[in-house]
Amino acid sequence: MKLFRNMYDWVLRWAETPHGAIALFVLAFVESVFFPIPPDVLLIALALGSQMKSFRFAFYCTVGSVLGAFVGYGLGYYMWTSPSGEYTAFANFFFTNIPGFTVALFENIRALFNQWDFWIIFTAGFTPIPYKVFTVTAGVFDINLLMFFIASVISRGARFFLIAWMIWKFGPSIKQFIEKYFNSLVMGATAVLIGGFVLIKYAF
Repeated sequence: MKLFRNMYDWVLRWAETPHGAIALFVLAFVESVFFPIPPDVLLIALALGSQMKSFRFAFYCTVGSVLGAFVGYGLGYYMWTSPSGEYTAFANFFFTNIPGFTVALFENIRALFNQWDFWIIFTAGFTPIPYKVFTVTAGVFDINLLMFFIASVISRGARFFLIAWMIWKFGPSIKQFIEKYFNSLVMGATAVLIGGFVLIKYAF
């Protein structure tokens, strides 16, 4: 826990430098592949420091995250399994060292992709579920690349621009609310959205 706290504090310190926007882009990029700290924390800090630039920061965050998602997809597609279908040494390194990457989780996700495809990527991108696990897994299971791109842009953009809008609209007073309730709200909204499509699918 101390390691994660130190990483969290290190990320936040970038908001106090002239390179905060660049750091946000890089953080969003690497978080889509392996980094454990979500870019939201730096996005919130930067947006609070300059409310009028909130949407610009959200744009940087979205672009970085989606580009990183393609790197994660490429790692999964080209480097995750051997020709015989076994996990490579590269994959096992991730399983051992990167939080959220487990063999059991990967096998469970395969079944989810087969049933939900677009909605799995959307849910991972919009909610606090570790997005990196799904970007790599999408490559491993050769998920349609155009669908992957569209789901990533919509979900990541919706999440980051929603945060930016809340800070632009309400200012520092909304910070505690976002940190305490935002993830629960987006999980609930996602469940309602997907539930509605499921209902339509089976009702009609």
